[in-house]
Amino acid sequence: MRKVTLIILSFVIWFLLVWPFDPVSGALYPQSTIIGIIVAIFVGLLLGDRIPARLSPATVFKRIFWLVVYVPMFLWYVLLANLDVVYRVIHPDMPIHPGIVRVKTTLKNPAGRTMLANSITLTPGTLTVDITDDGYLYIHWINVRSDDIEQATHHIVERFESVLRRIFE
Repeated sequence: MRKVTLIILSFVIWFLLVWPFDPVSGALYPQSTIIGIIVAIFVGLLLGDRIPARLSPATVFKRIFWLVVYVPMFLWYVLLANLDVVYRVIHPDMPIHPGIVRVKTTLKNPAGRTMLANSITLTPGTLTVDITDDGYLYIHWINVRSDDIEQATHHIVERFESVLRRIFE
C-alpha cells in the first residue's frame, strides 16, 4: 500500500510540476505522461519501503499540503532577506554586525533538522555552520541582533520551524 501511495503521489506531483499540455490546443502530450508514469513507478518501487508503516495516506497528503504551504512562505522570507542584504550592501556605512550565534530547534526528525538548516542557509544573510545531536544549530548571521539563544532562535528559527514540524513530525 505504501508503494502504491508513493507512486500516485509522485505522479500527481510530477504532473503538476510538468503540466504536460500543449499551450495552444490543450492536448495532452502522451510521451511526457508515459515518462511521468514510468518515473513515478520507479520512485514508488525504489523508495516505497522508506515510508514508515504508521503513515496513512491521509497523513502523507497532509504533509504534502504543508510542504506546498511552506514553499511560498520560504520564498517570501528569501525575498525579504535579499532586500535586507541589498540594503546593507548599498548603504554607505554598510551596517553589518556579523557573528556566529547558537540557536535551538525542537525538531526531532533528522530530515526536518536538515530542511531547517538548509532553509536557513538558503536565506541570504544566514548560513548554518553546524548542527549538533542535541538540537543546537550554529548560524553565521550577517547582522547579529542578539547572541541570546532564545532571542536568536526567535529571529532565525521559529518562522520555519512551525511548518516544518507539520511536515516532518
